[in-house]
Amino acid sequence: MAVAAPPAPVSDKPAGTLAPTLGLLLVTAVWGTTFALIKGVVGRMSVPDFLAVRFVIAAVVMVVMFARPVMRMDRGQLWRALALGVLYGVAQLLQTWGLARISPSVSGFATGMYVVFTPLLGWVLLKERTPPATWIAVAVATVGLGLLALHGFELDFGVLLTLASAALYGLHILGLGRWSRRGEAFGMAAVQMVAIAVVCLLATLPNGPSMPPDTSAWVSVLYMALVAGALAMLVQTWAQAHMSSTRAAIVMTLEPVFAAGFAILLGVDTLGWRTVVGGGLMLGAMYIVELGPKRNTHQVL
Repeated sequence: MAVAAPPAPVSDKPAGTLAPTLGLLLVTAVWGTTFALIKGVVGRMSVPDFLAVRFVIAAVVMVVMFARPVMRMDRGQLWRALALGVLYGVAQLLQTWGLARISPSVSGFATGMYVVFTPLLGWVLLKERTPPATWIAVAVATVGLGLLALHGFELDFGVLLTLASAALYGLHILGLGRWSRRGEAFGMAAVQMVAIAVVCLLATLPNGPSMPPDTSAWVSVLYMALVAGALAMLVQTWAQAHMSSTRAAIVMTLEPVFAAGFAILLGVDTLGWRTVVGGGLMLGAMYIVELGPKRNTHQVL
């Protein structure tokens, strides 16, 4: 899942360069591939077992590679990174439990609601100004969600779990946007990964995690641990420290598009009208959130 920087009227970070933008775009595409892969793996092993194995591998690799940056972190920044990792770990559990119940396309678009939740949470928790465009985006996204998730008068429980995870991702976005510092990306990413691994390990108690059941599952787990986990967390944390929050958030809105595209390409999902229209409305809501305030203030991205 993607973790974009929170929208803000004024950013204290540079406007961004080509390298961070391309890196974040690549990470977003990688995350988009995981929805279909996870859907296949969790059918053969439990959600906590899968996540525990995945993030323990990623955490070990990152700690070995970036032990020195971790040691250089001050105590306050260390605790902040641990708190962010706990938020992200719980969100991963909720998102993956939800994905086990719904299609990858619906999961991708519902997860992308963090882009709408972030300014709302900033308004409630941090008293940040919420522009009218945000409320328009909420209405548009609600209609899109209804097309994707409503079956009669019932809202799929898997969608509710995924929306809860998106809210937690929004909290993570707020924290990372405020606490990420240039020069500390390696250490902060490694500490977050350790916290995520601990949360997922605790979810496997009392028996502890079971290993992937076959070679195919191991390949998927290793890909998601090393590429979509360790490498993606590192690039994403680095990018947020080197580019504006608006540019990062706009790039990250492509994640559900990649998720739906890969799911359809791999034959896991079919392209129905509800997916096209509902997903299009939710994607439109994400862009309204990011572009609306900038159009009103005439700021340059």
